[in-house]
Amino acid sequence: MRPGWRGVKALIRQSRRHMAYSMDTPPGLDDPRNAAFAWSRFRKMLRAMAAASLAFALAVTALIWWHSGPLPWLFVIMTTAGIWATIMTAALLMGLMFLSSGTGHDDQVEDRISKDILGDDE
Repeated sequence: MRPGWRGVKALIRQSRRHMAYSMDTPPGLDDPRNAAFAWSRFRKMLRAMAAASLAFALAVTALIWWHSGPLPWLFVIMTTAGIWATIMTAALLMGLMFLSSGTGHDDQVEDRISKDILGDDE
């Protein structure tokens, strides 16, 4: 037996186990391990975006305060909340788009319209 041949055999065995796992598991978010990883990554991204959007909203509110002078507290709170909510809505929708694309959920959708109307032979 050549040196290093055991390592190659072990690698082949490991790849066969991985292939068997990937063939038996449902694609996309139907696989519990895949879904847990995707949702934890999604929540991590949203937490980071919440912090960044709050910092940005406070910076914009401080810029308005500096430019216009003292502002009523209700105006400061509503401006900060509005900027934060707008950025978080965009981050949420973009994150869901990345989630569905990254897990293969988009590939599971059957596109009947392009076959019927456009005549694609996919």
